[in-house]
Amino acid sequence: MSKGLGTTVGRTSRRRMLRLAGGGLTMAVLGAGLTGCEDELATGGEGSTPPPRSDSPENGKGGKDGGAPAPLWTKSVPAQTYGDNDELVTVDGVVIASGDPLAALDGASGKERWSLPGGAVPGAPLLLGNGTLYLASGQYDGNVIGYVPGSGKETWRSHLGKEYRQPRPIAVDREQVYVIAEILEADGSSRTNVIAALNSTTGKVAWKEQRDLGTQQNGIHAAVQGRHLVYTDFKNNLTVRDTATGRQVWTQKTTKTSYGPFVVHQDLVIVPQGQRLQAFALSDGAEKWSVEAEEFALFREPSLVEDVLYIADSGRTLWALQPGTGKKVWQSTALKDASAQVPRQFVTAGGTLYAATDLDPQGGVHAFDAKTGGLRWTFNDKSGDHHAWLVATDGKRVYALHGKKLHALPV
Repeated sequence: MSKGLGTTVGRTSRRRMLRLAGGGLTMAVLGAGLTGCEDELATGGEGSTPPPRSDSPENGKGGKDGGAPAPLWTKSVPAQTYGDNDELVTVDGVVIASGDPLAALDGASGKERWSLPGGAVPGAPLLLGNGTLYLASGQYDGNVIGYVPGSGKETWRSHLGKEYRQPRPIAVDREQVYVIAEILEADGSSRTNVIAALNSTTGKVAWKEQRDLGTQQNGIHAAVQGRHLVYTDFKNNLTVRDTATGRQVWTQKTTKTSYGPFVVHQDLVIVPQGQRLQAFALSDGAEKWSVEAEEFALFREPSLVEDVLYIADSGRTLWALQPGTGKKVWQSTALKDASAQVPRQFVTAGGTLYAATDLDPQGGVHAFDAKTGGLRWTFNDKSGDHHAWLVATDGKRVYALHGKKLHALPV
């Protein structure tokens, strides 16, 4: 979400709770109460596309007055997001925001390339791998479907089985798509869930393992590294399974602030846990290094970008670390005197580090010098929407999603 992990001391964020609720709410309720409002921006009416600026700034340095650049285009989109990083993706020249219908916009012009009725299931990721976009079926029919991102053409489909409900893809590697699904009881209820691997060529089930009683199918964040499938959940579990067999290699409890995104780097999984950022060995869960924030400061969500680990803490300090050792590359206090939200998602383009913040108002997208952490500018659409900001980049543009407004910023 932040998922920073989306908490203040002792309190879960509104966005995190929305995502948790999103796993069980109906589409009708979501449409009525949880999506943002259609506020029009000064750039034009709904769906307007202003012409590209001839004076676009270079290298993320901002406009002529030193402030944030004007968007190259702005579009209204049917977004239904809860702030997860994988709800806005860019691939094959298109940018896609989770919503219904699910629409892929041309990255250069903002024009619609394709649209998928039913869209993405709220709370489920837009999962990319093997040149394919994997989605939980918006028809709630138990299917997991693969599409060509650039065209929207269906190329793959799998069905876990009638005894399972609403499988959601959580991770993908070259051979398998990993899903979580509810196990149905005879009366149609569900008290347990299963994790399974689907062959990414045939769609056949490679393995499936029932998870412990009391675990939930919502709030899963996952990553694959070699033979290791790593995931966290709302029950504060950090778990590693063998990708070939599904066998649990190890699991351990984490703190209440560590159920959001984490980072996997080589043979390490790096997890923020309150005041500490810890790296564990994928093989056995042994701690390899840790970094501690200032007193009362909590680490937010980490991002691994071009072999640098970026993370902010609630004390408004931004860290750039070596992921293998935890050693400091630089530390920035540029936001110490600012009133803006702390960043919780990062991408880089053209020597600039772009950081999306949590719930607006006074959040937005910060642009930092990627070498020093110096703040260059902050972009905010001034819509007043309270949704979290999301960013993605194709290296040519940076896409910023806020509520139902998608902006393309020059790099």
